[in-house]
Amino acid sequence: MNIVRRSFLQIAAPVGLAISVGFFTPAAEAQAQKTLKFIAQADLRILDPIATTAYITRNHGYMVYDTLFAMDSKFEIKPQMVDKFTVSADKKTYTFTLRDGLKFHDGAPVRSADVIASLDRWAKRDGLGQKLADATESWSATNDKTFVLKLKKPFAFVLDALGKPSSNVPFIMPERIAKTDAFTNITDPTGSGPFKMLKDEWVPGSKVIYVKNKDYVPRKEAPSWASGGKVVKVDRVEWLYIPDSATAANAISNGEADWWEQMPPDLIPLLAKNKSVKVDNIDPLGSMGMIRFNFLHAPFNNEKMRRAVAMVLNQQDYVLGIAGNPKNGKPCASYFTCDTPLASTVGSTLLTGKRDFDAAKALIKESGYKGEKIVIISATDQPIVQSQSLLTTELLRKLGLNVELQAGDWGTLITRRTSKEPVDKGGWSIFHTWLVGPDLLNPAVNFAIRGNGDKAWFGWPTDPKLESLREAFFEAPNAAAAKKAAEAVQARAFEFLPYVPTAQFILPTAYRTNLSGIIVAPMAFLWNVEKK
Repeated sequence: MNIVRRSFLQIAAPVGLAISVGFFTPAAEAQAQKTLKFIAQADLRILDPIATTAYITRNHGYMVYDTLFAMDSKFEIKPQMVDKFTVSADKKTYTFTLRDGLKFHDGAPVRSADVIASLDRWAKRDGLGQKLADATESWSATNDKTFVLKLKKPFAFVLDALGKPSSNVPFIMPERIAKTDAFTNITDPTGSGPFKMLKDEWVPGSKVIYVKNKDYVPRKEAPSWASGGKVVKVDRVEWLYIPDSATAANAISNGEADWWEQMPPDLIPLLAKNKSVKVDNIDPLGSMGMIRFNFLHAPFNNEKMRRAVAMVLNQQDYVLGIAGNPKNGKPCASYFTCDTPLASTVGSTLLTGKRDFDAAKALIKESGYKGEKIVIISATDQPIVQSQSLLTTELLRKLGLNVELQAGDWGTLITRRTSKEPVDKGGWSIFHTWLVGPDLLNPAVNFAIRGNGDKAWFGWPTDPKLESLREAFFEAPNAAAAKKAAEAVQARAFEFLPYVPTAQFILPTAYRTNLSGIIVAPMAFLWNVEKK
């Protein structure tokens, strides 16, 4: 176990209803004490955590599903649903045994067949899952609680894949659901996690309701990031979608909501004055903003056009646009999370050198750009996305490009970005998003850096050279070789530009002071939270 995990740790471990003020009433005080009212970052539109990398769906996944392994705050992979496992001497056979007492929300026990079907579906969509699948000879069930992974050759990232903390997370679901085609969205939220979704009470655009799963058996260990004991200390969770920031701030200030997952920086001074509200940073790594291009259509299927944008982008502008205060962000010219072992400046002069509009305009002319309309899709209910979109729109206009900003809500954006159509048929040219630190630690987990065409993330870049260099990272025999391989990946990424990093930032959260037990982690976990 330690040998298999060590190679990764050595190279990766770092030292998104409008609601009125009167919506909530004190009608049932006893119930209110057991109900956590959580203002989520976005509207939940998609229930399938394998179908999308959207964090709102990932967070929903953590509510209702569980995982075989999980990452803790030391970046170590710990057993979660797994009780014990062994690895053969040749590192080609893994044998896993599930914990006792694991049940799905419908009362059925969690079986080996459920695990194998879930992982098979996940591996068809997730980048690291695809790599694990490539290395796999077979998955087989010894019995209902024991299953075996046989590899074609040793693969040092097995546990890291099974304990992948962020999108796409290898959540375990019932076999009957996991048998759904990987490219068809599931709609049944039955899992074995610490909460149950009350689908009949789900109001898209308003709220999602979860209740405590009384059959869930937590691990004995203390919670640490996604690992350890998931002890639920409330009876009910109301996920609220409040797109208007002022309304959300009022709800927190007045005690009509308990926790605001992601608050805009301009409201920090206001909420910080309220003695009943704590403004806090619970994300130790921060996130990275990005410009994502559509590689299927002009003009950004041309590398010169992508380089022209990167040549004039000023990361400090994006820091201020996203975070408001330079204390809450910084430029980061790296494809891997800054302040972690694989972060580097290799190839980064494109972002760190002189901002050269003349050179950029010359590149645009060389590309053959003929005034094609560029559509930037944005989300007004996601300040991180909207602030980046406004900055990029202005930047492209300064370059003389024909750009149009089309803004809706986040749910619309994550749906529209799946379209491969040209802009005149509802497609897009650019969208902005952000990825949390754990999603960018290295080439294995950074799905946005892939160049595998139709199998790549939205934008669908194709670059065999980038893929080959990524493969070399997996084959690295030690930490020093892995770092060199990661630098080679980054150097090529700055040439090819699968996306442009904009800024590393931290957005604080806000919660009522009668809450305790909030887990410090790169995402909001709602177990262990107690409301007094």
